[in-house]
Amino acid sequence: MWQRLRGLAGRAYRRHLRREIDDVPDHVAVIQDGNRRYAREQGDDAPEGHRAGADTTEQVLDWCADLGVSELTLYAFSTENFERPDEELKPLFDLLERKLREFADADRVHDEGVRVRAIGDVARLPPRVRDAVEYAERRTAGNDRFTLNVALAYGGRTELLDAARAIARDVDAGEMAPGDVDVETVESRLYDRPIRDVDLIVRTGGDERTSNFLPWHANGNEAAVYFCAPYWPEFSEVDFLRAIRTYESREESWQRARAERA
Repeated sequence: MWQRLRGLAGRAYRRHLRREIDDVPDHVAVIQDGNRRYAREQGDDAPEGHRAGADTTEQVLDWCADLGVSELTLYAFSTENFERPDEELKPLFDLLERKLREFADADRVHDEGVRVRAIGDVARLPPRVRDAVEYAERRTAGNDRFTLNVALAYGGRTELLDAARAIARDVDAGEMAPGDVDVETVESRLYDRPIRDVDLIVRTGGDERTSNFLPWHANGNEAAVYFCAPYWPEFSEVDFLRAIRTYESREESWQRARAERA
């Protein structure tokens, strides 16, 4: 009885949140934090938390499609993650390999026009994961209605540093003048970058920081940020809709400020 009432109340609240949303971000980026803590609280090992988080990832893709979000970037594996113990890394790499291949072959991915792209220092990943990345990118290259960026071996500072070094080499070689360096110059030397600037960053797990994630595309665009307490495997559609509402509130505030300045 109580479960049925809670279910009805939850559906009614989701409908209420949807009715409140008029403006949807083009590009959402997610820091999927809390998989390991979730597993510990369930009495499981870290790989079980990562597997539960992978199920949430698939749900978020559906929510994005329902709302009309055009691009989603997932912080799947950072450069700092390489410091984790081997007994955790191996099953995590296995999961990444399997999910990339499964996703690339899924009928709904191609029916919905989803293109998969990896961003980051992919060359640092094990060969089997690199092969899965190449397979997913190749299988979905012709899709153009939704972009899924998977950040693998990604670090924002490293990305900017590599771009700066590449520009410095070109200037030193006389291939460009320092005065020619502009926004387009930097962007052309970033990793295989997202198509759009980031409009909204979502971080689960309770920490209120963006952890070196997409500094050029998110911080540079002054993206809205939504922090929430649930671990990634517990992240719900209500949490996602609240995040979208945070973005919409920020946009409304900006529009008022611009009107007042004008």
